[in-house]
Amino acid sequence: MGAGEGEAAGSGGGVARTSLDGLRDKNVMQLKKLNTALFPVRYNDKYYQDAIASKDFSKLAYYSDICVGAIACRLEKKEGGAVCVYIMTLGVLAPYRGLGLGTKLLNHVFDLCAKQNIPEIYLHVQTNNDDAIAFYKKFGFEITETIYQYYKNITPPDCHVLTKFIGQAATKK
Repeated sequence: MGAGEGEAAGSGGGVARTSLDGLRDKNVMQLKKLNTALFPVRYNDKYYQDAIASKDFSKLAYYSDICVGAIACRLEKKEGGAVCVYIMTLGVLAPYRGLGLGTKLLNHVFDLCAKQNIPEIYLHVQTNNDDAIAFYKKFGFEITETIYQYYKNITPPDCHVLTKFIGQAATKK
């Protein structure tokens, strides 16, 4: 089925009408448009280069062939050489929330981490973003730090660092 056929967002369809696609040079503009609509900050070229370089860890989410969400990650090396995943952004356009797209994007990254033995995922969330904090806590993320004055041009400027340990690392709490 093409875009516009079948059910409208919110009327049922759900996960069966959704798909994920890899982020590439050819479709990175879709991520740029989503980020402009979703987030109060603007991202620089390095963000988009990192997202593309992370290969399978960054995905666009589609509902009935319409790009409505994305996850953009960066792989980082920690002291000692272990790799962890930093979720730079995860967002779904408001009319398409509640259809399981955010869950699908996050579970995709969890699966990759498990297959590649990556023990840790973390992200920053603005301290007043209760919906995002609740969403991540549902998946086992915990607030591990608060950074004051993290953001430059938004209020409040503070963020929480949320971290999830995957697999064997999860037992090291």
